Amino acid sequence: MPSPDSAANTAETGSAGSGASPDSGTRAGLGRWLLSGLQRPDHRSTGPHAEEVPHAQHSWWQVMCLTGVDYFSTLGYQPGIAALAAGTLSPIATLLLVALTLFGALPVYRAVARESPNGLGSLAMLESLMPGWRGKLLVLFLLGFVATAFIVTITLSAADATAHVLHNPFVPEFLSGWQVPVTLVLIAALGGVFLVGFSEAISIAVVLVAVYLSLNVVVLVVAVQHVIANPSLIADWQNALTTEHSSPIALIAVSLYVMPKLALGLSGFETGVAVMPLVRGSLTERIGGAKKLLTTAALIMSVFLIASSFLTTVLIPAQEFQEGGKANGRALAYLAHAYLGDWFGTAYDISTIGILWFAGASALAGLLNIVPRYLPRYGMAPDWSRATRPMVLVFTAISFAITFFFGADVESQGGAYATGVLALILSAAVAVTLSAWKNGRTRTAIPFGIVALIFAYALVANMIERPDGLVIAFFFILAIVVTSLISRATRSTELRVTRITLDDQARRYVNEAAEIHLIANEPHARDCKEYVDKAREAWELHRLRSNEGLLFLEVTVPDASEFESELRVIGEERHGFRILRVESPTIANAIAAILLHLRDLTGKTPNVYFHWAEGNPIGALLRYLVFGGGDVPPLTREVLRQAEPDAERRPLVHVG
Repeated sequence: MPSPDSAANTAETGSAGSGASPDSGTRAGLGRWLLSGLQRPDHRSTGPHAEEVPHAQHSWWQVMCLTGVDYFSTLGYQPGIAALAAGTLSPIATLLLVALTLFGALPVYRAVARESPNGLGSLAMLESLMPGWRGKLLVLFLLGFVATAFIVTITLSAADATAHVLHNPFVPEFLSGWQVPVTLVLIAALGGVFLVGFSEAISIAVVLVAVYLSLNVVVLVVAVQHVIANPSLIADWQNALTTEHSSPIALIAVSLYVMPKLALGLSGFETGVAVMPLVRGSLTERIGGAKKLLTTAALIMSVFLIASSFLTTVLIPAQEFQEGGKANGRALAYLAHAYLGDWFGTAYDISTIGILWFAGASALAGLLNIVPRYLPRYGMAPDWSRATRPMVLVFTAISFAITFFFGADVESQGGAYATGVLALILSAAVAVTLSAWKNGRTRTAIPFGIVALIFAYALVANMIERPDGLVIAFFFILAIVVTSLISRATRSTELRVTRITLDDQARRYVNEAAEIHLIANEPHARDCKEYVDKAREAWELHRLRSNEGLLFLEVTVPDASEFESELRVIGEERHGFRILRVESPTIANAIAAILLHLRDLTGKTPNVYFHWAEGNPIGALLRYLVFGGGDVPPLTREVLRQAEPDAERRPLVHVG
């Protein structure tokens, strides 16, 4: 059987014969460059829960900085978005968000870290809890929200970085209307870095986070001093609260109502789990380090969220938060320039631009990690999707489209971002709830279930208030599902087998056979009558005698939703008949792969014998795609025809 790796290498290398034109050579060279690093993973060692230890691992606090470029960078736009969404209620709504962070999202993701230590998070947990097509369709659905969260992370971060560029007093005035072009340049530069070659640079993340948080501490401390020096600011804020809201209950109710709009402050948790494999140590130490990472990041972010929302609300006039205002998308930068001067403000802008740009890199790296782990393994993406560079081009093009759609506006992208973030956290809450319930931990399942309900409310409220996020998520879900099903159908006649092994008895049966005659049998009762009837059918249809060394080949389908598999052929004798048994996601592909393997193993041309199937051919095709069965004889021949183009070496398929 031709190995997948050799086929992939052939596809990459191509041929540039003496008669090839320069254009064809250029195209071949471009193709090799795009697909550089493309490798089909060994199914024996990879999968949704496989251990993939990176070459370099680090202390948990260093890895925290890598997730921090996504999590902490939201300080660049979160206070401004909170002020627009909640007005004078921004500090109280933010306080509720912090409570949800510390007592909801944090416990959920600490549980995810414990149950999915290889960095695949809640998607892998749900896939294992719901096997078969249900789990895979759920993963496809959630991948739409993953794409929403990560793509909008790229576009929103780039848009906010652009806002910091264009509002800087040293930037020429004529660039003020160039929000979209500058954002596109930043996104293109991000894609260019990944095309050249990008590895997770922990050291860069540590420097960016340290500088950015330090500058934020300076800004907030100076802002606190101004508030202390002007106590009337707090009195004015309190008066505004009591004027706008008649009672404390009304104040809390409105804060709960607007709190889902502030969900961007929860954006770092899924990334925090994704970077778990980078934590140094054994599995137990990695889980412990990840929990420290998540807890420390949440505590740091909570302090900054509360302080920044209160200080920006009290110190910045409300009109400056509006579109075109100097604090729009850059509230803390506004304070830095106002209280510490333009030179310090410019340094703050540069650090903010750097961490926002690197947040986009973190999101793009997350997408490039998630897509190859799921869609190609499901057979729901072409093999080139395992390569980094083609996917970088795809994600960059989508980011361009999202930027044009929102006009590179920070606030208008908040709803889409919040939708993706809340959907991911909700999936994590549901996953840990189901896992705890399944394992009999009812006391744990109930609190997690309550957290899941809270996040479900927040997600629904956000989608009702700002449906643009749902529209984008639906677009991604539809695109993923449609392209996945098309890819699965077009790849259905691949061999789809990573490895074949025969046990000792099966190998003995094959070696003792003068000629290899396999009778395909769909096992039912597996009693004596079944095999006698099948042997009689072989004589009547194909004139095969029992003393010609007949071997029954039985393929059962435990899970038709899987795409690739390793086949283990087991030899067994029942009622005087020799049987080869194997489990596979599909019958036709498994039979074809076994025939090719036996040919290469023995040097003989195997024969397989079927009887005609009855029924509607369209229905048979659907049964093949969904259940792995269908009209097996012609499908087996087609798989063989594609896998072995030389008809002289191709195993023979007989149908009677």
